[in-house]
Amino acid sequence: MPLVTLVVAAGPGYPEGSPDHRYEMTVSLTPGGHLDTQAWADDPKPWPARRIWPGGVTREGDVHFDADTESWSIRLFPGPGEAADAPLHAQLRNAGQLRPGAYVTIAEPDGLEYSYRVVGVV
Repeated sequence: MPLVTLVVAAGPGYPEGSPDHRYEMTVSLTPGGHLDTQAWADDPKPWPARRIWPGGVTREGDVHFDADTESWSIRLFPGPGEAADAPLHAQLRNAGQLRPGAYVTIAEPDGLEYSYRVVGVV
């Protein structure tokens, strides 16, 4: 499965983007470069993901598909010493083709939306 790397292209506080603020996720893609819902459903192991923001805690998590809403999210688990009733979710919006140069909008758990550019699929 390829590792997909997304970096902030624009968003609150980052009008010019920020290559240091990123998501990394290991996923299965269709031949057209989309997240593969069937592969996700068939895989017994979670697809790992992480959110990396300088100055903050690196958040480990996994990629999740909700069949009821047909939407993707990244579940972010609490960091060391943090308590939470449930994982936070970063919602992937407009998750089209995940190929270098493509863009994805992610609504962070706090509701702020950022545009991310795909910089790697390896």
